[in-house]
Amino acid sequence: MTELQQAPITLALSKGRIFEETLPLLQDAGIEVSEDPETSRKLILSTNQPDIRIIIVRASDVPTYVEYGAADLGIAGKDVLVEHAGGAHPGALYQPIDLQIARCRLCVATREGFDYEAAVQQGARLRIATKYVRAARDHFAAKGVYVDLIKLYGSMELAPLIGLADAIVDLVSTGNTLRANGLVAVEDIMPISSRLIVNRASLKLRRKKIQPMLDVFQRASQETIA
Repeated sequence: MTELQQAPITLALSKGRIFEETLPLLQDAGIEVSEDPETSRKLILSTNQPDIRIIIVRASDVPTYVEYGAADLGIAGKDVLVEHAGGAHPGALYQPIDLQIARCRLCVATREGFDYEAAVQQGARLRIATKYVRAARDHFAAKGVYVDLIKLYGSMELAPLIGLADAIVDLVSTGNTLRANGLVAVEDIMPISSRLIVNRASLKLRRKKIQPMLDVFQRASQETIA
């Protein structure tokens, strides 16, 4: 057997909502994670199955770990995957299952009172603050709207309030954060949910080990839809 075939199956996850909503899926597969990443400082978590381990990485890094084969599988939001598209090895990622977890939507939002529709219709060049640069660029290009994109990594809601940007492109779940800061969602770009991603080389060389996990995730996604 090769070194790859002998190594444990590695699943890349990020802390927070995705991890929490993935746990029941793992439990359905008989996989129990040894520690809670919110309280543990460990980045590699063992499970009750010695040939399966979890690595905890930043959400935006999950596709990179899977793309380069450092993880066999990962779970990442569609927003992350859109931004990652066109990576160094774009064919290395296989996205077989939409798990229908961590659902939200990617939206355009402005401060209350800003006439977004009028600005678009008049052909104004808008300043858009976002960390979802690829998705925002594609969206506005498809609409024929000229924009200047300002990349931010956090506190997105602040940008329209202090004049840094006319609008933001960000994830919206309940909308509470927007309302608390005097912003309103004015346009939906796309629905977001989290998908299982698999390294193609791992799938080819380690199919016997990986397939049972794929089957469990597939069943879970179908139950969610039902």
